[in-house]
Amino acid sequence: MAVSIEDIKKLRAMTGAGLADVKKSLTEANGDFEKAKELLRERGLAIAAKRSDRVTTNGCLLVKKVPGFAAMVAVKCETDFVSAGKDFIAMVEEILDAAIAAKCQNLDEVKALKLANGDTAEDTVKHYSGITGEKMEIDGYNFLVGENISVYDHMNKHMLATMVQLDKDNEEAAHKVAMQVAAMKPVALDEASVPQSVKDEELRVAIEKTKEEQVLRQVKSAIQKAGINPNLVDSEDHINSNVEKKWLTQEDADKARAIIAEVSKTAAANLNDQMIQNIARGRMAKFYKDNCLVDQEFQFADEDGKVSVKDWLKKHGDAKIVAYKRYTLSAE
Repeated sequence: MAVSIEDIKKLRAMTGAGLADVKKSLTEANGDFEKAKELLRERGLAIAAKRSDRVTTNGCLLVKKVPGFAAMVAVKCETDFVSAGKDFIAMVEEILDAAIAAKCQNLDEVKALKLANGDTAEDTVKHYSGITGEKMEIDGYNFLVGENISVYDHMNKHMLATMVQLDKDNEEAAHKVAMQVAAMKPVALDEASVPQSVKDEELRVAIEKTKEEQVLRQVKSAIQKAGINPNLVDSEDHINSNVEKKWLTQEDADKARAIIAEVSKTAAANLNDQMIQNIARGRMAKFYKDNCLVDQEFQFADEDGKVSVKDWLKKHGDAKIVAYKRYTLSAE
């Protein structure tokens, strides 16, 4: 049957689908709007499934708070053209509002939310994927419960968002700490909050790096004593290259190789374990200072000069950080 342009416009406004798809669905449904909407939905889901192996490198990340609760939701897509669209942002906002209203506790709960169109949030995103021709997915969700929460959308670009909760009402301080979290991407609130697996791995790396440095120092010293420039023999590739360029004689190259092999073995077998542990602990202290929020150097201290986040908060209202969340759609 023939469908009127008015019906096409009406269904397009209801679904956001393209004119050709709307007309086709209405024709197949003999003008039945509900059946046409279902046809559009099914086609959108089918198209979205075909794009499941594509890479999503753009998207929209929104954050919002209400009394006693704050949350952020990210929906990814393929291009910044789609991510900047008003309809796409409105869809993400509807999902976020629904998540806050339901006080969702995880991403699966968000995906299962029923929206105004009757579909779940996940199916709504898949349907919109069918309309735009891009792969889309609900990619991330974070929340905080309680009062004294500040939310921050970095540069209002919907790509990086943070939430910070203090133990007392101080919006100005909380907002600055939220900016700190965005800029300095801490891995934990404090040393006690760093997962043990992370501590163990960082300590392992610190010990290995310290051992390598101590062995290398002795190797360089031995090579210098032999009258050879250590920079010319710091790798096998450099040795071969520098021999070809005649910056290094074959005799010195062979001598350097022998020194490296002998001194490396001897030095590794005679390292001072206590010294290694002390240096490694120093590296761990730096790791905590650089990566634990309360110990980081505060980037917005203004007249206070160099000061930790913890000390800045103590001076400005004597507040403490209860919790924080950070999420970004950008590769870091």
